[in-house]
Amino acid sequence: MYKLKTSRSINKRFKITALGKILRHKASRNHLLQKKTSKRKQKLRQINIVSKSDINNFKFRLPYIY
Repeated sequence: MYKLKTSRSINKRFKITALGKILRHKASRNHLLQKKTSKRKQKLRQINIVSKSDINNFKFRLPYIY
């Protein structure tokens, strides 16, 4: 069987915890920040866990991590 390639973009953007959960950053924090409230920007700084329904996509693209 041939080697499976890891998706480099996903590998750089997401982190995997010791328990196998995938961490992600929230979107909408790059530009147009002056019209967003400071409370909203503060909440966008938090790191979230990827939902269970999306984990199957990661298993295919990160074959040697799972």
